Amino acid sequence: MVALKCYFFAALIYSMSQEVGKWLILIGLACMIIGALIYFSGNKLNFIGRLPGDIRIERENFKFYFPITTMILLSILLSVIIRLIGMWRG
Repeated sequence: MVALKCYFFAALIYSMSQEVGKWLILIGLACMIIGALIYFSGNKLNFIGRLPGDIRIERENFKFYFPITTMILLSILLSVIIRLIGMWRG
């Protein structure tokens, strides 16, 4: 059984193309950069989730957050970034 798992893992790695490897490296670098920005920004990003239009209900034993405005702005930002990358790639 262990040999079958090792064979499957080896076949999976062998079947991955260099393109998939490049994308995984880029995604990892992007996660590291975003993580570093969040870590070193301190309290400068405390407005996220508190924008006008974000729904926040806080009661004694209940908290509900639905940051709809933040999600829309994040979606627009990611769409612009993806379009720019697409234009840059050709």
